[in-house]
Amino acid sequence: MAKLYHLFLLTCLVVTISTLVHANVKEDKAYWDRILPTLNTTYWQKKASIAAKANDKAYTPDPYAVSGNLSSTVSEMIIGGINGRRNLVGLGNSSCMATNPIDRCWRCDPNWANNRKKLADCVQGFGRKTTGGKDGPIYVVTDPSDSDLVNPRPGTLRHAVTRNGPLWIIFARSMKIRLNQELIMAGNKTIDGRGADVTIANGAGITIQFIENVIIHGIKIYDIMVGSGGLVRDSEDHYGLRTISDGDGISIFGSSHIWIDHVSMRNCRDGLIDAIMGSTAITISNSHFTDHNEVMLFGASDTYDGDQKMQITVVFNRFGKKLIQRMPRCRFGFIHVLNNFYNRWEMYAIGGTMHPTIISEGNKFIAPNNGHAKEITKRTLVPEAEWKTWQWRSINDLYLNGAFFRQSGAELINRPFSNKDMIKAKPGSYVGRLTRYSRSLRCRVGKPC
Repeated sequence: MAKLYHLFLLTCLVVTISTLVHANVKEDKAYWDRILPTLNTTYWQKKASIAAKANDKAYTPDPYAVSGNLSSTVSEMIIGGINGRRNLVGLGNSSCMATNPIDRCWRCDPNWANNRKKLADCVQGFGRKTTGGKDGPIYVVTDPSDSDLVNPRPGTLRHAVTRNGPLWIIFARSMKIRLNQELIMAGNKTIDGRGADVTIANGAGITIQFIENVIIHGIKIYDIMVGSGGLVRDSEDHYGLRTISDGDGISIFGSSHIWIDHVSMRNCRDGLIDAIMGSTAITISNSHFTDHNEVMLFGASDTYDGDQKMQITVVFNRFGKKLIQRMPRCRFGFIHVLNNFYNRWEMYAIGGTMHPTIISEGNKFIAPNNGHAKEITKRTLVPEAEWKTWQWRSINDLYLNGAFFRQSGAELINRPFSNKDMIKAKPGSYVGRLTRYSRSLRCRVGKPC
């Protein structure tokens, strides 16, 4: 009987792993064999060339200065001047519940609905120059359908994101949108879900490919599937044949100046958020991630050194229940992981290959109870003699339940972060407050959000 019981448990484990754990398709040669022929058209090659120039321009030669500015801003908000006064809003009776500097920029305004574009002034980190559709008119999505991929119906989200000029896209009411194929965005767009409960689910995800200047804010994305491919519009003046999509919630491909803020995401067929092919100047903030295997992939190929220009800030997010790995998993690039809440991953939290620079600062790491999964970090299939020179540093992180971060590379003795960084001991203890509202929010018109 005991043998039968153990066999039953093993069978359940195999079934669970097979349904939850999928290798990221972008790390498979077959994926590139399938997708590259569709990108070798004159149209996409021209877009790739334009995007590459934009990405080069977006690249910051001194990434430490950018990460230092954000660290300083957080410290000033928490401590508040030379007298050391605590300055976290939202802990008392205040009607404004902004608990970090990005939220503090806009959430306290009861007239946010009439001043939506102020949001574009609030981004920090590497995506700090992102303006989305700030310079364009408001576009109101009134129709949740997605029935025509080549000639999308006016009033649909697909119609909005494929217009050529800048647009600030909002929603007339709460709606659930099932995308029949990947939603390929044109540049200079903001998707702003505030004031409605907007969900993208049970279909394909969002593709940001060879463009710049996109803000995605205040929506939910879950249960994303692989699209079958076909003719799909990507701008007012072009549509073309697409292969099957990869099943990402949000796919960032060769793009720059991207800000993803206050999104709730779970259970996508591939990654929740993937950024590859030289994408840079990206901030991912105030979001909540659950129920997924490979959460974030930054750089998909060990042979594509164009990802050396990749610079991404991951800040004020909650990595919640039933997450397995890759929060994020990095190749090349410079990744600043700041003031996030990691709650019991199943394998590891932060990983990488190809000598990425990873600065982990002021995060709160609660390890799982599994004694074999306490380590936060993972260098994949690389000998210690190689990875010990990579700069992976932990600064003022908080470790709980046996969590530990295996550091490498030169210690930042005279670290280039701002001298206004006042918190020297356990700033990770503030993460619960800083990430208190990290999710898609239900903002009500006429009141602070």
